[in-house]
Amino acid sequence: MAFDIEMIKKVYAEMPAKINAAREALGRPLTLSEKILFSHLHGDQSPSNFERGGSYVDFAPDRVAMQDATAQMALLQFMQAGRPKVAVPSTVHCDHLISAKVEAKQDLQVATTESKEVYDFLASVSNKYGIGFWKPGAGIIHQVVLENYAFPGGMMIGTDSHTVNAGGLGMLAIGVGGADACDVMAGLAWELKWPKLIGIKLTGKLNGWTAPKDVILKVAGILTVKGGTGAIVEYFGEGATSMSCTGKGTICNMGAEIGATTSTFGYDASMSRYLSSTGRADVAALADTVAEHLTADAEVYANPEKYFDQVIEIDLNTLEPHLNGPFTPDLATPISKMKEVAAANGWPTTVEVGLIGSCTNSSYEDISRAVSLAKQVAQKGLTTKAEYMITPGSEQVRYTIERDGFLDVFSQIGAKVFANACGPCIGMWERVGAEKKEKNTIVHSFNRNFAKRADGNPNTFAFVASPEIVTALAIAGDLTFNPLTDTLTNDKGEQVMLDAPTGDELPIKGFAVEDAGYQAPAADGSGVVVAVDPASKRLQLLDPFAAWEGTDLKSLKLLIKAKGKCTTDHISMAGPWLKFRGHLDNISNNMLIGAVNFFNEKTDSVKNQLTGSFDTVPNTQRAYKAAGVGTIVVGDENYGEGSSREHAAMEPRHLGVRVVLTKSFARIHETNLKKQGMLALTFANKADYDKIQEDDTIDVVGLTSFTPGTPLTLVLTHKDGSTDSIEANHTYNQQQIEWFKAGGALNIIRKQVAG
Repeated sequence: MAFDIEMIKKVYAEMPAKINAAREALGRPLTLSEKILFSHLHGDQSPSNFERGGSYVDFAPDRVAMQDATAQMALLQFMQAGRPKVAVPSTVHCDHLISAKVEAKQDLQVATTESKEVYDFLASVSNKYGIGFWKPGAGIIHQVVLENYAFPGGMMIGTDSHTVNAGGLGMLAIGVGGADACDVMAGLAWELKWPKLIGIKLTGKLNGWTAPKDVILKVAGILTVKGGTGAIVEYFGEGATSMSCTGKGTICNMGAEIGATTSTFGYDASMSRYLSSTGRADVAALADTVAEHLTADAEVYANPEKYFDQVIEIDLNTLEPHLNGPFTPDLATPISKMKEVAAANGWPTTVEVGLIGSCTNSSYEDISRAVSLAKQVAQKGLTTKAEYMITPGSEQVRYTIERDGFLDVFSQIGAKVFANACGPCIGMWERVGAEKKEKNTIVHSFNRNFAKRADGNPNTFAFVASPEIVTALAIAGDLTFNPLTDTLTNDKGEQVMLDAPTGDELPIKGFAVEDAGYQAPAADGSGVVVAVDPASKRLQLLDPFAAWEGTDLKSLKLLIKAKGKCTTDHISMAGPWLKFRGHLDNISNNMLIGAVNFFNEKTDSVKNQLTGSFDTVPNTQRAYKAAGVGTIVVGDENYGEGSSREHAAMEPRHLGVRVVLTKSFARIHETNLKKQGMLALTFANKADYDKIQEDDTIDVVGLTSFTPGTPLTLVLTHKDGSTDSIEANHTYNQQQIEWFKAGGALNIIRKQVAG
């Protein structure tokens, strides 16, 4: 029996009428994405021919999911909203705070001791407000959602950019910041700019060494890290229906790395099989009754160019395995080209570590195909050359693969099994020797591979591949090894080839688990007390941000002009900083420490204009705050790329930054800044980025008449007394302008709930 079955029944009961009304309003066939969007309009919103990439529209998502690192801040905000219980089904998942160091059992024990205060807080808040709680060790949020909560045609939001994993089960699952989650849990409408649509037609069928991961690696190479910004990616075609449900999830999951709002697939037999296999035959039966509404109208897929803003076609019959990286997930190299590309770029080719698993590639199918390669090590007289590590996505997957003997096979090749948690994928990997900062190469089946991401070493060259390719390269110990064509030397001096991987889509014996790790909330949480120690270094209750003072912003100092890639990792690093996600002041000590200062090419070194000396970014900003001086941060293209990390917006707000001015923003980060009452602006003329000088004092003019669609003016006063006047665009609508004026969206929510 599925969770929240009555909610799912209601969604499906109302769906046909809502979709028919939308089809009538638009006078044309609808894509799957449009069907789900229109069937989740907020009650105050009527179906209309909304402008793609232009119209702000209010939605009513079916559920909210939060991982433990982001849940702390989301729930600290929700506690200020004044509601006795969440308005929609919501869950918390403890997966981000568990370091990978030794092995699963020991690492989990360390985490539950070190983060006890945080886990107790999350458990008690969940209990009080009617939120489902998944304990440490239960699994990674996105895998647990796929196994328990996702359903075709639904809409959910999650406080993690990889929420989109649920697209593998035909949802629109969208990563957001905690303030957005707070809105929905408080029963308010959730606002999203009506997305553009990218259609990806998959022809043929995957074969041999090629896996679902290769589809998104190829797509990332085509669209780049910002090519999907503001768009939903909808996959269709014979290649889509021939793929497993979890394979579809893998593709959607990494869609976060192209900046897409979300990605999804239409309902098909593979989803039905997966639902039944994971104890949700009742959901599959319900979905079957509305199946025509859970995929696009036939005319759309027959003539996709008429209905999508962009169409990409990929032939799975000829698709080659890919390796993406290093240092960016969109640098795509077919495996047959890696030898020459690596040589041309001087990349180290000895593979030190291969890592598989995580939320995106730890399905039963993934693991079974990887284990088919691990078996060949002994069969063919080989020795695994690289370290090999596995991160199961959930306790259900881990228990099942242990039952079926997979872990025994992996142990025979020296594999290390980490806890059912994020671990290395998010920088929670205590890798021995990483502190030496030696140049080295690793391969993994995760999604992100920015510098320092996995192990904190800026000289770790990380390449993303399917679990199958990762396993083959770990066996070979060579980045340039192509298992489709190359041989390996066995212990007898013979040349042998690895057979192509094989595996089962779903466990033949079914899934099994003793304790999945779920804790249901109290039926009545009114008596539950949520205590936060004022002296805590991990948790801190929030104070409301101050409202706008009603004037233009004058005499702002430049804090930093960031050069090049500045992701949310650069703005608010993970790794050891994750422990402070519930304490805004403490975690603010990592603000922008990874950003490269344009003027000196250094990280965490900026000029304090009040003293003329150089210091860390947080220290410099705290000095400005103490002096009552507002500041501005200037960024490059796609600023805030990467995760939903709300702290990347909250930290500058907390420390007194007033404006973030960039060439362009990543979607979630721009929204997060707006939610916190910040000014998020873009250069009208990107060349004006070059006019920003190190000692600039900046005025923002036009705020007293701040209106949608009207640019603001920035006056730059340089050290020599000369001035430049530049134009800055914004995407604020009237509601978002009210957030700015009130000092943040939460200040408005609090008033609304209070009546």
